[in-house]
Amino acid sequence: MAVLMLRHTQPRVAPGTCYGQTDLDVAESFDQEAAVVLGNLPEVDAIVSSPLTRCRKLADKVAAHFERSVRLEHRLMEMNFGRWEGLAWNKVPRSELDAWAGDFNHARPHGGESVAELKARVEAALADIRERETSTLIVTHAGVIRAALAQGTDASHFQTPIDFGEIIRLPETQEERP
Repeated sequence: MAVLMLRHTQPRVAPGTCYGQTDLDVAESFDQEAAVVLGNLPEVDAIVSSPLTRCRKLADKVAAHFERSVRLEHRLMEMNFGRWEGLAWNKVPRSELDAWAGDFNHARPHGGESVAELKARVEAALADIRERETSTLIVTHAGVIRAALAQGTDASHFQTPIDFGEIIRLPETQEERP
């Protein structure tokens, strides 16, 4: 059973903004980006989406294309960056970034969620999705996809570049995982 993860299209936000769980709309380029995504997607049996607008709109378009319904899953939302939400990354206090880098997996200098907490909720959601034993498309966020792919706990394990509209096929067995 295939599990595909699809990063949402470009959101309507200034470049360089920390926006985690901030509920942003899609950019004006949405229709063109969605058309490219639809041209690259295989048919799936189920569609699961983060409830945030930038994912939901893409999931709804995919669902209409494949005549499927969408199940919303809150555990697939992006990381909660607490008081950093909506700030330009270059406005985040250096001391807080250093604290996060010093304990990447557990630090919460922003008052939001730790990477370990994000990874735990993503793994729980994926376990539930895999139990259904059906090919599934998950429309979600880069941080969630990185958490699903990460094989370790330091920052280097979370550096996988994931483009807007990119489709990632998750390994089906432990042996297939890097």
